[in-house]
Amino acid sequence: MQHIAILSVNHKIAPVEMREKVAFSDSDLNNALINLNELNGVNSCVILSTCNRSEIYAVVNSNDPNLILSEYLSKSHGMDLKTLKPFLEYYEGNDAIEHICYVATGLDSLVLGEPQILGQLKDAYHSAKQAKTLDKLLEKLFQHAFSTAKKVRTDTNIGSSPISVAYCAVKLSEKIFSDLNQQTVMLIGAGEMIELCAQYLEQKNVKRMIIANRTIENAEKIASKYNAEPTSLKLFSGLIHEADIIISSTAALVPIIGKGLIETALKARKHKPMFILDIAIPRDIEPEVGQLDDVFLYTVDDLQQVVDNNISNRLKEKSLAEQVITDQNANFFKWLRLLPNEQIVRSYRNNAHEIKQNAIENAIKKLKKGSDSEAVIKEMADQLTNKLLHTPFNNIKQNSLEQLNQCELCVPKIKKSKK
Repeated sequence: MQHIAILSVNHKIAPVEMREKVAFSDSDLNNALINLNELNGVNSCVILSTCNRSEIYAVVNSNDPNLILSEYLSKSHGMDLKTLKPFLEYYEGNDAIEHICYVATGLDSLVLGEPQILGQLKDAYHSAKQAKTLDKLLEKLFQHAFSTAKKVRTDTNIGSSPISVAYCAVKLSEKIFSDLNQQTVMLIGAGEMIELCAQYLEQKNVKRMIIANRTIENAEKIASKYNAEPTSLKLFSGLIHEADIIISSTAALVPIIGKGLIETALKARKHKPMFILDIAIPRDIEPEVGQLDDVFLYTVDDLQQVVDNNISNRLKEKSLAEQVITDQNANFFKWLRLLPNEQIVRSYRNNAHEIKQNAIENAIKKLKKGSDSEAVIKEMADQLTNKLLHTPFNNIKQNSLEQLNQCELCVPKIKKSKK
């Protein structure tokens, strides 16, 4: 039996130290999808990996989908399953359908209703499509989640107030430095989160903004929009001592900022305080940096207090969003119930076409041998009719009266031609 299954390691139960251990990098995602899809019992799969969650969405034909997905996640990251198990959440069937809708709409996010997760979910879907690990059921599930998220955005105001991870990052900066227009900010990375930070920081009229990225062209794109200075990661270490605020979000697999680099920067700054926010998973900044005096090091998990202080308006809309999800899911559940019917129809159609093809081939052979065309056509029609009706007639003879009433609806009504 097929199961829609989701395995999740997320911000609600797993700290950043655990989430970074099970994160999937962009460069490894395609192979990860293919390896997962090749496992016995896995029909299709999608992998989502963000700063707040790593999740596997799959259609599994097995009695224990949870075990298959859990073992894959632990083995693919070189972890002991017993160590990982306390941080796993598993959803199946209707619960899985509800969960993906909560994720897509932002109701399951650290920042309630944040819109970035929908884009990340779409990226995960397109990666699976490119890796050819989708089937019809999973494809339909993701399209359902996307349309549900769109309806929530249209029918509620859950996304009206500006609360995102980037927004909260800037608000946290203001708690450390009350007057941002006197501060120099260094943003490391060039993704959506960094661009949103740049947007909010420009609105705060920061004194100076530096965008550092591995690819200088991508840094230049953001810098040109928000009156910032671009630089490469090869050169940023020479500028880091000038930054009062550092916000980092790259796709690096190992930390790009170590304790030694910050110690050197602090000496050059004469120990003027630095605020550093690491919103990357895996982390961009070694945790030991937080041990240094004059450094305020925060991770994405530390944004929760800022979120709590700004969430009241969105909480009012949460119940409305949940009702939208319930209504939309009712339609999807109906489609799921009818899916076996569709599969039977497809199988019946394929068999009918095979019978037709065989009849045509036999008829062509007889015509080539010189048989009478009218007789061949009549014989082919009789064979087709008998073969197509043989199995349905046998089933009808064995059915109850109630089942026969249903069968009668399947018999096509032939319109008599007018003479």
